Amino acid sequence: MTYKNSRIFAETLDQDDPLGAYREKFHYPKNKNDNDLIYFSGNSLGLQPKSVRTFVENELDVWEKKGLLGQHSRWKNFHERLLENTARMVGGDSSEVVVMNALTVNIHFLLISFYQPTETRKKIMIENGAFPSDQYAIKSQIEFHGLSPLDTLIELTPREGESILRTEDIILAIKDANQELATVMFGNPNYYTGQVFDMQAITNAGHDVGAFVGFDLAHGTGNLLMNLHDWDVDFAAWCSYKYLCAGPGAPGGIFIHKRHHDWTNHRFAGWWGQNKETRFNMGPDFDPIKTAEGWQVSNAPVMGMAPLLAAMDIFDEVGMNAIRKKSEKLTGFLEYLVIKILPEVTIITPENSTERGCQLSLVVPGGKKIFDDLSNRGVVCDWRNPDVIRVAPHPLFNRYTEVYDFVIMLKKILAE
Repeated sequence: MTYKNSRIFAETLDQDDPLGAYREKFHYPKNKNDNDLIYFSGNSLGLQPKSVRTFVENELDVWEKKGLLGQHSRWKNFHERLLENTARMVGGDSSEVVVMNALTVNIHFLLISFYQPTETRKKIMIENGAFPSDQYAIKSQIEFHGLSPLDTLIELTPREGESILRTEDIILAIKDANQELATVMFGNPNYYTGQVFDMQAITNAGHDVGAFVGFDLAHGTGNLLMNLHDWDVDFAAWCSYKYLCAGPGAPGGIFIHKRHHDWTNHRFAGWWGQNKETRFNMGPDFDPIKTAEGWQVSNAPVMGMAPLLAAMDIFDEVGMNAIRKKSEKLTGFLEYLVIKILPEVTIITPENSTERGCQLSLVVPGGKKIFDDLSNRGVVCDWRNPDVIRVAPHPLFNRYTEVYDFVIMLKKILAE
């Protein structure tokens, strides 16, 4: 698309936006003068759908009027209401997904199964600069097996002078590790740079050397088009409070490819993973469900899932194809304006739209001070050390005029 550097052009894009009306389905934060903030932090915490209150109050009403009877009539299988729409979101079969726990808890549960080092195959590969929680989880899993991250963890870095990893370098590193490699796990997109990795190519390369391959999709779910089943990904985990707009502390989700559902190796077991036909027999022997649900350990956090149900209704109504189409256009407009108006600002996120989601990571002269000035003027984005301002316009509630106003505001701040 050919963009123009004018607010009138941005207004025209908003007028023609087929998703423009969806902003009204969300509560939009305001400043002390009751004016809308510019909210570009859907990559940290999505805005609240207006329908959330009704969804939560429905469950409160059941609890109030039925007590324990609500568990048997409604909540026992509550998580099943999220299987079909979650599967569509990540490109899997409904048997391959389940919503449960929180993100890092799920990563630990998955790694207990999909990182099983041996004397000869014990290495695990991540991208350098992975989200700290991923690093902590992986290093602690290595140490749990009595190993040292110093000679077990492979962290891939970009070439000298570059900000992002090249796919060919990732593939080469996997081939070099060969039979020593047990597991590959990348955050996708990378939380800092916004780079989207080629999941299918990485998965194929990992499988070629006999390794399991999984992804932390905290910044991918609700942001990217995905096809985890057909890409043959072994496992994945994500949260739902970012792009999915399910609220702070909302439960996460997992994907486990169906070829692993008859799993006989290690896992941490709990009674909600038990065969549903015998779960309430309260027997001593674990007979796991032959789906991703077999990795559950506890019953559903109903009050956390209710907001997610509200949000997923919106995503189902719009569809990820339409969301992704606007995302590319919206972020493309932001990129165009930054390049056109702010030559002193460096974008470290890939230029190719297939290698990024909503987020652009900006290196701005003045760094943290500039970020603080933006915050004081009503822009909600975020700062990540050492030098990046992350800006993520969400296609369901952000406008093209906000993108334009943000860039003009940043220009003024830099000129002061």
